[in-house]
Amino acid sequence: MAVDKSGGGGGGGGASSSSSGVAASTMDRFHKIVLSWDYVRLVADSKGGQQQAKGLGRVKNTYASVAEYLAVFEPLLFEEVKAQIVQGRSDEEEEAGQDWQKGIVASCTESEGFHKVSMAVLDDFREMVSENDLLLLSKEKFEEGVTPSAYAFALVEQRGGRETISLRTFVAGEIKNLNVAKPVSCSRLQRIASIFSTTESFLWILKICSLSTIMREFSGMHSVASLPFKDLILSASEKNSGGNDQNRAWNVPEPLMDYLKTNLNDSQLDAVNAGLSRRSFVLIQSSCDRHAHWMKASPWLIGVNPRDLIMPVDGDDGFYPTGNELKPEVVSSNRKYRAHVLVCAPSNSALDEIVLRVLQTGIRDENNNTYNPKIVRIGLKAHHSVKAVSMDYLIQQKLSGVDRSSDGGRRGAGEYDRIRSSILDEAAIVFSTLSFSGSSIFSRMARAFDVVIIDEAAQAVGDPVQLPATVISSTAQKLGYGTSLFKRFQAAGFPVQMLKIQYRMHPEISIFPSKEFYEGVLEDGEGLSKKRPWHSYSCFGPFCFFDVDGTESQPSGSGSWVNEDEVEFITLLYHQMAMRYPELKSSSQVAVISPYRHQVKLLKDHFRSTFGDQSKEVIDVNTVDGFQGREKEVVIFSCVRCNKEQKIGFVSDFRRMNVAITRARSAVLVVGSASTLKEDKHWNNLVESAKERGRYFQVPKPFTAFFVDDKLKTMKVERAPPEPRTVQALESINEAVVGQELMDVDDAGDQEDEGYDDDPVEADDGGGDD
Repeated sequence: MAVDKSGGGGGGGGASSSSSGVAASTMDRFHKIVLSWDYVRLVADSKGGQQQAKGLGRVKNTYASVAEYLAVFEPLLFEEVKAQIVQGRSDEEEEAGQDWQKGIVASCTESEGFHKVSMAVLDDFREMVSENDLLLLSKEKFEEGVTPSAYAFALVEQRGGRETISLRTFVAGEIKNLNVAKPVSCSRLQRIASIFSTTESFLWILKICSLSTIMREFSGMHSVASLPFKDLILSASEKNSGGNDQNRAWNVPEPLMDYLKTNLNDSQLDAVNAGLSRRSFVLIQSSCDRHAHWMKASPWLIGVNPRDLIMPVDGDDGFYPTGNELKPEVVSSNRKYRAHVLVCAPSNSALDEIVLRVLQTGIRDENNNTYNPKIVRIGLKAHHSVKAVSMDYLIQQKLSGVDRSSDGGRRGAGEYDRIRSSILDEAAIVFSTLSFSGSSIFSRMARAFDVVIIDEAAQAVGDPVQLPATVISSTAQKLGYGTSLFKRFQAAGFPVQMLKIQYRMHPEISIFPSKEFYEGVLEDGEGLSKKRPWHSYSCFGPFCFFDVDGTESQPSGSGSWVNEDEVEFITLLYHQMAMRYPELKSSSQVAVISPYRHQVKLLKDHFRSTFGDQSKEVIDVNTVDGFQGREKEVVIFSCVRCNKEQKIGFVSDFRRMNVAITRARSAVLVVGSASTLKEDKHWNNLVESAKERGRYFQVPKPFTAFFVDDKLKTMKVERAPPEPRTVQALESINEAVVGQELMDVDDAGDQEDEGYDDDPVEADDGGGDD
């Protein structure tokens, strides 16, 4: 049974009429390779430190053809699939006690080289699995002392009717070499094939992981040949770049451009103009997240579109549902064309951050008028603050208004699909995670998108100093699989627009990342120096390092780490701040982040035991990777690692470090072991920076002693004297006022001055105004 390679010929331009067939063939190849693998061998190889597989090449900056591009990236992608399979189930599934489940073969058919198996399962398990989940089917449980004889991977194609799931398997043999099409015969697969052919045969089932994201990545990789920017992606250089971009640039209506010039800084305007230049690719590197000005920089993407050239003949050009109450609003002719926009972010949390801001501030059109377009947020795990525009909620709202008497109250899948498609078509802006944007849900839309905006592209396209896409395979990582498109283009000499002004962090926070990661070019926007009440104590910010010499440990069977001493201190630190400043007792204000999932789980458990079921409302706990694109007033960072060998694992990734310490607006409080971290150049520089500024604190046990009243008094921040230039300004004001008083005396005799107070006012309260 042959496994044919598809694509890769380096061929030309647009997609052909047979593109769907090519896509199906490409995914069939992926399925046959992965479903043929031996799970036992994958796990053994991962533990045995197997030598680098043959046929793996290092990622390059440029490629001569699509074939060369795929020859490098495809083998590395399959290494990543292996690593994801070995890593296995998520913490949530382990917590839920999801283990081996019983299943019975209801039916089996052969189609296009696959065995399509319908399995009878318990409804509880059926509800736990989703399309593209990878399952392990076995005659025996994988237990100590048991050698499994018949087992294979299976992919969930769909959850069938009640108590059934439909699976795809490949049992013709193992694909051991990507360049050899014919599978190698295998006894374990032959045995399980005979079980499939026997109705009502019993099998054990174990959920391994979801392959949805990596499958979309594979499909996207193979679509390079049909992309309009194929040559640019391969060569990392734009042909005919010598032309005059200004002559080709899109024009922005004057009212909107006046608004942009008034509200954006020079580097932001340069980036906007670069985006309007009609160049195929524009690389914009933000010198930290720019969410405070996201809505100021985005209107041109929505209000100005090449299809604005399509003008209405006269009067209104239609009724469009806008706003979040699903009420139609007249769109007048001066609004021109109503663009259909897709906004993507790499994570659910980053996506919800944008949705919430759009809900709160609205959008500006080409005439600088604010309006609230109809929006929908699709995908999983929508935050409660954006529930009103989530797809599931909107579907339920529409269903609640449907008369069901004619069909006996039944609701079929077809009706859900119809309503979902209508919501997508009606929305002016659709919000989705990057992964979910590859869902088949978009194939049912009647309207295409005019504009796609990818926010927090650092994790997808890749800001070189912020988090890249997650790569689990160490082999693939070493060979550059984690190299982002942004970094590859930048290394090849492609021009980059730099946004130099940050609008989030207090200057005492930004000073270190600016020097360490941005060559000192990072500038602070106005109003960021404002002193917060908690700045009255040096241990509460704006920037602190707490040296906690705790004990790290590794939960059994995981690659993660925990540090219970840091958890104890962080809980106490948060309690002290929330007790003194009640406004911080809110998950919208304070976050605790850590690089390690198990540390996050331990922190959540600890806060839950302290604050009860309301812990999610009082504090936000997340991984660093999950927090990229978000911000809080106060961020506490748990480094976790503490050992004599000074091993810190991926905490040494300076990009993860940069993201972690730039999430806070007014206070970033870093908790870690200085003796462990100091061997890393960047971490040593951070600790030294804290010491130079008097914001380094050694915290011995018992931790409660650190917060006793006498100790806190020593950390009370006295009000600093005015800066010399402030004093000079005040003296000038005083001289002017005195001069004016003398004139007033000459003009008005002995009349007293009633409004002047020559006390040096509250001029220096820690910085500028908001």
